Amino acid sequence: MSALLEIRDLKVHFPVRTGRFGGGKGLVRAVDGVSLDIGAHETLAVVGESGCGKSTTGNAILGLAPVTEGQIRFGGRDLGNLTAEGRKAVWRDMQVVFQDPVSALNPRRTVAQSIAEPMVIQGWSRKRIAARVDELMEQVGLNPDQRDRRPVALSGGQRQRVVIARALALNPKLVICDEPVSALDVSIQSQILNLLMRLQREAKLSYLFISHDLSVVRHIADRVAVMYLGVIVEEGPAAEVFASPVHPYTEALLSAIPLPDPRGRAERRRILLEGDLPSPLNPPEGCPFVTRCPLAEARCHEARPPLEDHGAGRRVRCVVRRPG
Repeated sequence: MSALLEIRDLKVHFPVRTGRFGGGKGLVRAVDGVSLDIGAHETLAVVGESGCGKSTTGNAILGLAPVTEGQIRFGGRDLGNLTAEGRKAVWRDMQVVFQDPVSALNPRRTVAQSIAEPMVIQGWSRKRIAARVDELMEQVGLNPDQRDRRPVALSGGQRQRVVIARALALNPKLVICDEPVSALDVSIQSQILNLLMRLQREAKLSYLFISHDLSVVRHIADRVAVMYLGVIVEEGPAAEVFASPVHPYTEALLSAIPLPDPRGRAERRRILLEGDLPSPLNPPEGCPFVTRCPLAEARCHEARPPLEDHGAGRRVRCVVRRPG
C-alpha cells in the first residue's frame, strides 16, 4: 500500500546577501535532500536541534516555504503544481498545529469563531458549522461556556485545544504538529500529548510530529527521523531507534534524556557535542556532522555519506557505522 505522504529529495534553499555591506550572495540550505514517507494512521516524528530544518520541511509540505527541488506527493497527488482550487482541496485533508497557540489564534475572534474558520473558508452552512463546533469542543475537552471567550481569557493548554479543534474541523487525514507542546508547562504537555494520541485513534489520523524533545517523541511516535543540518541522518521504528541508536548524533541526543529512576540508581553516559550547529549558509564538506562527531575520520570529510539501509526499516547516514 502506498504512503499517504511521500517526500523525495526535498530541497529548500534561500538566497541571502552576504558580506559586510551585503554585496555578496549566498545560499542557505535549510533542507538539503530529504526523503520521507508517512503511512495511514501513523506518527512520524522529525527530531533535531533548532535550526536543523525540521519546521522548514513542514512548511514546504504545507506550501508555506518554496520548494527548490524535489517532489511532495499527498494521497498520490503531486503538490508541486497545484492551482489555488487544488491547494484548497488539499487543505481539507492536511492541517497544522503550530508551536505557539497565542500567535496561531486571532485575538479578536472567539473560541467558536476560531474553530469555525476552516469550515467558513470551505463554504459550510451556518447550521452545519455550529453543530460541528459543538462536537469539536467536546472532543478536545473544552467546556460549552468557553464558546464565546477570546484567547486572552484562556490558559495555554486551552488555547492549544482550540488550535487542535480547528485543525480537526474538516476531518483531515494528516496533521502536521510543529512543536505542539513546547510552549506549554510540563504538567500540561502530557495532557495535550494524550489528547493527540486519543484523537488519532478516534479519527484515524496520521501525524508529522516535529520536535526537539526526544522525551516527548518517545511517547507518541511510531517512527523517528533524526535531522541534522538539513538532512536525515537516521530513521527507523521509534522503539528501535531509542533502544539502539546507530548514528553518533542520535546517540548524543538520546544521552541527554533523563532516565526515569526515582531511587537515583540509573546511569547513562552523557555525550556532549563540542561546538554549535554549523550554519546552513556554509555547511561542512563531506558528512554534515563531521565538525562535531566524536567518531570522525579522514574519509568523513570527503563526501556526504548516503542514507543506507540497515535492515528492519532502519536507515543511517554514516560511513563509520555502515551495515554489516
